Amino acid sequence: MSTKIHATADALGNPTGFALTPGHAHDLEGADLLLSGMQAETVIADKAFSAEERVILPLKKAGKGIVIPSKDNAKEPRIYDKHLYKARYLIENFFAKLKQYRGIATRYDKTARNFLSAVYLAASVIWLN
Repeated sequence: MSTKIHATADALGNPTGFALTPGHAHDLEGADLLLSGMQAETVIADKAFSAEERVILPLKKAGKGIVIPSKDNAKEPRIYDKHLYKARYLIENFFAKLKQYRGIATRYDKTARNFLSAVYLAASVIWLN
């Protein structure tokens, strides 16, 4: 059984939200779950989230800043702030810290509810450190 953890983080790299999707699901399914209630003014994400209809347009309608590069095969590449995009390392560092917990890295829990609970617990410990 594989599961993807989707997370949002604040400007300091502290986690602010989580969602689980099946391992075979596209990253946009996690975006649908997390981005709808996001309170941040700017969203920084990688190329997997460059879907115009599902991500970009709803964020623009909500008045949020978007720092998401377009895919390499895009007909019209999107302009984005490359210096601000470098701040994506904060969420990557959070996932690296999260994977230090063996139970999360190897997905010991049988149910999604228990696994998500373990993710929240580990994230709380990470936030407190």
